[in-house]
Amino acid sequence: MRYTQEIRAVLVAALLAGTAGCQSVGEKSQATAAAVPGQRQPLAPDTLSPAAALPDSLRPTVLAPVPGLSDSLRREVAALHQALGPAAQALRPAVLERACVGYLTLRHAGRIRRPGVLAVADMDLPSTEKRLWVLNLKDRKVVHRSYVAHGRGSGWVRARRFSNRIKSACTALGFYRTADTYAGKHGLSRRLHGLDRGQNSNALDRYVVLHGADYAGPEYLRQHGQLGYSRGCPALPPEQYRAIINAVGEGACLLLSGPGLESKWLDGAVAARQLAARGWQ
Repeated sequence: MRYTQEIRAVLVAALLAGTAGCQSVGEKSQATAAAVPGQRQPLAPDTLSPAAALPDSLRPTVLAPVPGLSDSLRREVAALHQALGPAAQALRPAVLERACVGYLTLRHAGRIRRPGVLAVADMDLPSTEKRLWVLNLKDRKVVHRSYVAHGRGSGWVRARRFSNRIKSACTALGFYRTADTYAGKHGLSRRLHGLDRGQNSNALDRYVVLHGADYAGPEYLRQHGQLGYSRGCPALPPEQYRAIINAVGEGACLLLSGPGLESKWLDGAVAARQLAARGWQ
């Protein structure tokens, strides 16, 4: 099979991209050896085919509307998206809709404590795009937008496999509550509580945290054509990770969105009642 020069470049970048750990203080070291030029890093079986790096595979999955969502709430989310301006243009409306419904439902249930702050990462987009947004819902502003790395078990340029399993090295989809900070091997880090049983509920045991990493920044992207990989953490650029970790704070809502996401927190009726009663607070 003959590849174009563009496709060949993507494949080479995927082979050269490094891996890194996401350990917390006190975790036993299970570091993966650094990438060797010309040697493929171990990935999940469904990402080993060269077709995984073809441009067609970078097209995001079409998402259906949240079932049971009222027209009024859908209009509110559309108005929010418009008010967020150019910084949110690449934030797909269907992803924002899911993030907002989950945020409102979790607020109604008392599972998140930081009002008006919503972080959402569209992990269905390739790692070459800035696919993480931190939103101020009250002021309708994008506080931060950045790159974010996915787990090495999830795929190459685009994450295609997700897992809650310990040692899977995969990104786990679902809603998270941000927790406390600590000084780890990557510096300032913020723990995450997975709120979707079976999908991300092992986050604490897997040491899935927000942290900074060189392989998640624009310089690494410039050199390798894509970001490197974490072991499941949503790793952030070294230039932005402190600001983002501080902006989300403790008790906020984070959604890692991707294909196949199912969540009991996507309850349109409860979200509508919460918005009517409390607004975005």
